[in-house]
Amino acid sequence: MDNEEILRQLEFIHSRKKASLPDRLRPFYGKVSLKNRGVLVFGARGVGKTTFLLSAFDEKNVLYLSADNPLIALKGLWEIGNTVFLAGYEGVIIDEVHYAKDWSIALKSLYDAFPDKRVYASDSSSLILRSGIADLSRRFSSVQIPLLSFREYLFLKKGIDLPLFDPFQSNLATVREITNTVNVLALFREYIKGGFRPSYLEWDYCEQVMNILEKTLHFDIPFFVTQISDIHFRLMNSIVGFLATSTVPTINVERFCRDWGVGKRKLYELLSVMSSTGLIRIVLKKGDYKTFSKGEKILFADPSFYSVFGENIGTVREAYVVQAFEEAKKPCFCCEDERKGDFYVEGKRIEIGGKNKKAKDSDFVIRDDTEFPVSNVIPLWMLGFMY
Repeated sequence: MDNEEILRQLEFIHSRKKASLPDRLRPFYGKVSLKNRGVLVFGARGVGKTTFLLSAFDEKNVLYLSADNPLIALKGLWEIGNTVFLAGYEGVIIDEVHYAKDWSIALKSLYDAFPDKRVYASDSSSLILRSGIADLSRRFSSVQIPLLSFREYLFLKKGIDLPLFDPFQSNLATVREITNTVNVLALFREYIKGGFRPSYLEWDYCEQVMNILEKTLHFDIPFFVTQISDIHFRLMNSIVGFLATSTVPTINVERFCRDWGVGKRKLYELLSVMSSTGLIRIVLKKGDYKTFSKGEKILFADPSFYSVFGENIGTVREAYVVQAFEEAKKPCFCCEDERKGDFYVEGKRIEIGGKNKKAKDSDFVIRDDTEFPVSNVIPLWMLGFMY
């Protein structure tokens, strides 16, 4: 198959992708600037990276292609990109870029050889920013697409555009506006069980989660782990199963190493890549700067994963609090003494629990099944309006 025929096939794929764009787009997309002509977009599977890039250039002469397409593997990313630009396209969108051989060299070469063209690439792991050649950092800016916020979930589901606010400084009038507009607690329960990715609108959620796990563990992670073997895949599956069912959100490193016959360094490497690919979130104590660490707690990065495996409500709450703050660019750390609180966020100590939870020695208590803020009490659902 010659390059012209491959280009025609890619144009058909692009047309089908554009035709399937949803009517409602995530509000987050409108806040992202794509001024640079070289951009790396990353985020967990299913958060809408492809939709974001296609919608951002809907009116532009830009061609979409996926690096896991066999046609790309046949000719190579550089040759296909060269063909696209010589055909008159202003830019190219390269999805799942890490699947292409020598992808970082190809991106740099396309960027340098066509100074009037745009090169946009997406991937499901932030590791693409660290595993690519150093020259990329001087040419390409980066954009991270977070999991869907509760506010965005309401917009996609109901078409209602509600305001952003800081839960630590909430305006009661704004809260009343939201609670008068929607049944906030009922919809929040739906969101927690399966609303963190726009793809929840498309097909069975349980099947989606299993598909995400399978692709992340067996297709994404091997690109970033040296000398991976079958025992390592089984170990990672075991970690997922343990975190899904344990009431204690952490793992015993010594026991896992002993049971699976792996060294600590390899286990820490696997945990680090599982975190970078959006499967888990490792929560550190403040001041923990070790290169390899299991942190103080290990949680699913997507809190709705717990609903698929049998949820422990206490762990779900903690996973959501960490997810919401971290995605809003507010780093979250475990408290040194759990008797005084669960987490630190922006210098504030917070405690998390049900509707009767006390603050202990914390500055704020975040309560589930609570509609309105009172004094230092913040309803859990309010964390979904930070982005």
